[in-house]
Amino acid sequence: MSYYKNKTVFITGASRGIGLAIGLRLAREGANIAVVGKTAEPHPKLPGTVYSACEDIERSGGKALPLIADVRSEELMQAAVDKTVETFGGIDILINNASAISLTPTAFTDMKRYDLMHTINVRGTFLTSKLCIPHLKKSANPHILNMSPPLSMDPKWFTHHVAYTMSKYGMSMCVLGMSEEFRRDGIAVNALWPRTAIATAAVQNLLGGDQMVKQSRWPAIVGDATFFILQRNSRENTGQFYIDEEVLQAEGVTDFSHYAVDPSQPLVHDFFLE
Repeated sequence: MSYYKNKTVFITGASRGIGLAIGLRLAREGANIAVVGKTAEPHPKLPGTVYSACEDIERSGGKALPLIADVRSEELMQAAVDKTVETFGGIDILINNASAISLTPTAFTDMKRYDLMHTINVRGTFLTSKLCIPHLKKSANPHILNMSPPLSMDPKWFTHHVAYTMSKYGMSMCVLGMSEEFRRDGIAVNALWPRTAIATAAVQNLLGGDQMVKQSRWPAIVGDATFFILQRNSRENTGQFYIDEEVLQAEGVTDFSHYAVDPSQPLVHDFFLE
């Protein structure tokens, strides 16, 4: 029997990209996936909806629960957590994936965009974790995994987009603090970040268009790394800042070519990593 059979995974930003890739990977192992997202109707620039993601997840072998919710809303997120527990009986794993990005310097970052990044990335991660923790405490091997980078105070990671860096590091600071706060409860709190750019809507629409996508890896690499991390003993593996490629190498993976969107193109390394 698969480790993930009947495990319940609550994923924010799960209607597309990395969130969906994680949902699909764990669904193949029989997991229950709570698909949390804002997209109920098709968007002209963004692929997929919460409902189409659920259809894909169920075709992959898991059970899916569509939850239209904004991580900025305490009321909506509480309702989403309650519905998940009512439907599946609990929550075993939380993936804080929902995120907003704007790679703009200070003078060109309007406060609406600043507030969006901080309320989704930092407040949303904190809020969702807070709401899920009472249920995670009841799980046998509970995990929180934030899609955020390793912490570094090197100014080069701040200088070109200080507002965005602050927001993503806020997610990572949740890992730093919560991993210790909930160590006695056996809840693992870790972060995962990609070695290279990942072919998502954000890369396509905001960072570099078609050429950047060609120099990226498919989101499946993050899904595969997540698959291994979440099986680890939550009492022994917490407070870690994992890199997808390193996780897979530790599991014996040596060939990463199938993750490349275009193997003929050089890969673009993600920022926040040397």
